[in-house]
Amino acid sequence: MLKSIIAILTDKRLYIGLFLTISIGAGTLLLVDRVLMPMYTNYNQGITVPDVTKLSLEEAEKLLGTYGLRYEVMDRRSNEAFPPNYVLDQAPHGNSIVKPNRKIYLTVNASVTPTAVVPDIVNLSLRNAQIQLVSHGLEVGNIEYASSRFQNSVLAQSIPAGNTVRRGTIVNLVVSDGLGMNRVAIPDIIGKRLAIAQREIRQSGLRVGTIEFQPTTSADPNIILSFSPSDSDSLFEGERIDLIVSELARTQETIERAAEITDSTDIDTDTLEIPAQDPDPMP
Repeated sequence: MLKSIIAILTDKRLYIGLFLTISIGAGTLLLVDRVLMPMYTNYNQGITVPDVTKLSLEEAEKLLGTYGLRYEVMDRRSNEAFPPNYVLDQAPHGNSIVKPNRKIYLTVNASVTPTAVVPDIVNLSLRNAQIQLVSHGLEVGNIEYASSRFQNSVLAQSIPAGNTVRRGTIVNLVVSDGLGMNRVAIPDIIGKRLAIAQREIRQSGLRVGTIEFQPTTSADPNIILSFSPSDSDSLFEGERIDLIVSELARTQETIERAAEITDSTDIDTDTLEIPAQDPDPMP
């Protein structure tokens, strides 16, 4: 058995076969890499993409065909500055180098301009109004503030509700700044409970601002101690009043003293009075 293995390993035909196999494999790889793959991928062959923007879709199709390129309409947009079926954009862009038969993606102007109905957003909050406009395909334009008690409430819109306009139309808004044109008297809230004071502040057209609690032992809890601004008897509608409210002060724990124990050895025996004993009774 060992002699057979040695005979095989020393046979020149084995090494000649291995050499031929390796050579054929290397040659095949070289042929595929240098000849077959370049032929398949058109290596070193490129086409300059023509610029087909500012052309009609029909003209763009013919021009791309003469260059051996294909096309696909990727998107349609509405732009009133250009005619329908007008190429607005392309990818890859003009003057790019691509392989033959490459597909060029086009953005074309819509033949029909999409429209939208303007929603009624007056009296909505600014946030809700913005959401409504965007959901209808419109854009929020300039926001102008005007005096009104209800802060961030939409007072007016530049395009009336119900009008049909082009999608993407800008709608300008007039929004309340929360301040009225009239001055109102500050209610007498000192010494009143917090809930009552808050109600009276709102009823007067003002708003409750920050509430700060202050420990005190001279008043019940939740009583208005002071407010700011306090340098005026009246404010504009919608202005804020900050409150300082009482709360119970924390009672400090008292330390109980231990009971005092008197040591009998400390008693002054000289001053100690011993009660007199009765004499023994007569037998």
